[in-house]
Amino acid sequence: HECVKEKVLVIGGGDGGVLREVAKHECVKEITICEIDQGVIDVSKQYLPGLAKGYDDERVTVFVGDGAKFMEEHKGEFDVIITDSSDPIGPASVLFETPFYNAMHASLREGGIVCTQGECLWLHVDIIRPLINSISTKYTTVEYAYTTIPTYPSGQIGFIVATKGGDSCKLPVRKPSKEVRKGLKYYSTELHSAAFVLPAFAKRAIFGEEDEED
Repeated sequence: HECVKEKVLVIGGGDGGVLREVAKHECVKEITICEIDQGVIDVSKQYLPGLAKGYDDERVTVFVGDGAKFMEEHKGEFDVIITDSSDPIGPASVLFETPFYNAMHASLREGGIVCTQGECLWLHVDIIRPLINSISTKYTTVEYAYTTIPTYPSGQIGFIVATKGGDSCKLPVRKPSKEVRKGLKYYSTELHSAAFVLPAFAKRAIFGEEDEED
């Protein structure tokens, strides 16, 4: 998003992959990660160095502990909050509930963005729609995007993208530099916009919207 997003918080994502990608944005000044399990960080550094190299960036600060508690203590501080969580089973289930989204909202600055793991539109509409409905009264915009990942169920995973006083995130407002683009394997500005174009069944199931082509 636009280059005024300087402070980024990552909840989960102990493997370091999200850190690696956030660090590609030169305008970001501070990156904080809250990972509840130190073991995830240690194992990733040992066995997944290609992901864990995100920890090498000097802008990164690591907090080992509960992300919700961290946000309670840091309200109105972050421009972007990214949640990289496991499925909503067991301890991670709270990350898919309204109180956690309220905590993120409180921790955002005005104009801020949250991006969270949004499950699979082929399998989990029963989880996605109630969550989007429940947070739509709190956030200014709430949108759903998805990407293809062969190793995930159905080869796809979604993202819930919401703003606090911001505009839609469907259109990129800037492009990666030419140097950064050379190192990208998946992302492009065209793909960014396309990620928000949902199959008709998913658009109806998640947002209750009918086809707008007529």
